[in-house]
Amino acid sequence: MRGMKVEILNLFVSPGHNYRGRHGKGALHHGNEDRDSIECVAGSGIRGDRYFDFKEDFKGQITFFDAAVYEAMKRQFDRPDLQAGAVRRNVMVRGVDLNSLIGRRFRIGDVEFEGSEEAKPCYWMDEACAEGTEKFLEKSGGLRARIKVSGVLGKGMAELTVL
Repeated sequence: MRGMKVEILNLFVSPGHNYRGRHGKGALHHGNEDRDSIECVAGSGIRGDRYFDFKEDFKGQITFFDAAVYEAMKRQFDRPDLQAGAVRRNVMVRGVDLNSLIGRRFRIGDVEFEGSEEAKPCYWMDEACAEGTEKFLEKSGGLRARIKVSGVLGKGMAELTVL
């Protein structure tokens, strides 16, 4: 199948969970490092990330977020200072409809993925970004995916091919 050009703007890796398992306890504040490249390991996730080897066949070994949605969020909530890492997704990308990749295998560069489901926003988004963010992101919360073929993903322009 023919590929399309996409731009990878950010590649985030966090060593710990800020929100998972924190209901009623308040958020933690683990860093979210924006790297020039990340190592994607088939069946495991991103080396160094909080979800690396989380559990067998985990649906969210890597997560993607649409830069256009992020920019719309900043406008909607008058948050020009909102950092891209606030949404706690790994890859900020421009140029592809992420929901169209649910249930599909695709390749970016040499790394192969399988889109598993929407990365649905939760109530923590209201704390992390702005009140109303969870509702705003319904059906556009990003993409959770499995890594099927290992490789290194880097920032910049890339070819995305749906397989």
